[in-house]
Amino acid sequence: AIIAGAGTVGLELVEDVENLDVIVVPTGGGGLLAGICLAAKTIKPSIRIIAVEAERMPSFSEAMKAGHPVKLKLTGATLADGLAVPCVGPTSLAVAAPLVDECVTVTENDIAIAVLRLMETEHVVQEGAGAVGVAAVLAGVISDIKGKNVAVPLCGGNIDTTVLGRVIDRALVSDERLARFSVVVSDRPGGIARLTRIVADAGASIKEIEHERAWQQEDLYAVEVILTVEVRGGDHLRELRDTFNEIIANNDGTIISWGSYRVE
Repeated sequence: AIIAGAGTVGLELVEDVENLDVIVVPTGGGGLLAGICLAAKTIKPSIRIIAVEAERMPSFSEAMKAGHPVKLKLTGATLADGLAVPCVGPTSLAVAAPLVDECVTVTENDIAIAVLRLMETEHVVQEGAGAVGVAAVLAGVISDIKGKNVAVPLCGGNIDTTVLGRVIDRALVSDERLARFSVVVSDRPGGIARLTRIVADAGASIKEIEHERAWQQEDLYAVEVILTVEVRGGDHLRELRDTFNEIIANNDGTIISWGSYRVE
């Protein structure tokens, strides 16, 4: 019944998308994949079907390699929790295996960026499992789709708001639009104010700031400032880094040193 119901998705895609070349299918237990494969390939055998899984739970890919369902252990929490099925269904595998043209996996960062892109460009909220197809297209892990008509079902909007906030932040970091720095400046009056002015003049926005004196051992009159900043993208981020380096090279005492900051 699941495979038959999923087959209606394949029917609609073939009917609604003119000259459809490729269907990219989020894959977990394999029911959706099997239904779309059977329906789409029956109507138009030339259509390529791509199965996409989370890198942390590639149960369908492993089953394809083994020739039978293989039970896997989850290697870590995944944003695509709706696809985290440790063992594909034997019926789904039997139906889909001869019809699938390619199996690919996507990383957690790929999934986070796909969720963000869908929100920003399509104003659609998808859970990680529903966004893995878009993630595969954006990440460039599917072969030979440039210039082709590609359909990607969006099949899951059940995402917790707290998780969504985390996904957005993770995606912004991966997209080089959110960065964190550790900057050492003079602890004399106006030192931190001059630093924030430098960041503002560079066009970046400070999201969080904190300063620490006790763990700054090299200079009694210096303070470590940890900045979380929002920028427009990778080029803008590199411009800000270059600005820090130029100021240090000028040796005017505004910035003593800086580095990327990571919590160990």
